[in-house]
Amino acid sequence: MIGPTTANAVGGLRKVIEDSNDDTEDVALFDAEEEAAARPRKSEIRHPVASFFHLFFRVSAIVVYLLCELLSSSFIACMVTIILLLSCDFWAVKNVTGRLMVGLRWWNHIDEDGKSHWVFESRKASSQENKTVSEAESRIFWLGLVACPVLWVIFAFSALFSFRVKWLAVVTMGVVLQGANLYGYIRCKVGSRKNLTSMATSYLGKQFLRQNTGDDQPS
Repeated sequence: MIGPTTANAVGGLRKVIEDSNDDTEDVALFDAEEEAAARPRKSEIRHPVASFFHLFFRVSAIVVYLLCELLSSSFIACMVTIILLLSCDFWAVKNVTGRLMVGLRWWNHIDEDGKSHWVFESRKASSQENKTVSEAESRIFWLGLVACPVLWVIFAFSALFSFRVKWLAVVTMGVVLQGANLYGYIRCKVGSRKNLTSMATSYLGKQFLRQNTGDDQPS
């Protein structure tokens, strides 16, 4: 028979094991909740203001162009409004929305010798927040960046074939300004992939040469 001392010891040991299991479960659950809350979601819009203005100026310019004859009888007022919207869109997309929404940036600078240099950059993930780019923002950015210049090209051909010569300057501004941003960000995207490809090719070439050199050496 088990004495009272042994029974008390077994009961105490059982209680210690249960308490330790309870503590372990509580800590794991708390850590999981913290990790889930800190993990960025790919589907959420992290920069709603930038996403709004990424589409606002360019869509507004297209709407004003399509409805200009209904909104105002003055061609000069419509032309100035469209050019202002296009200029605001060019500045916002080039300097703000591209950097925040997809981590891309391009610009031009002149060195000490007076030579002009175009720079196309892709942001490197340096923190936990920047490791995951929002897929929703990326779709919004590239959809607006590609679709609107295509519409301005269609407007340009329409104005040319319908002999609306006075609108050619306006649609040309739309093609040039929005096409410049499209070209710049495509260069940023393609350039970053080319850099990765060149780095991988260089690494594989060095490994291949090292193996061949090691094989050719006499034992």
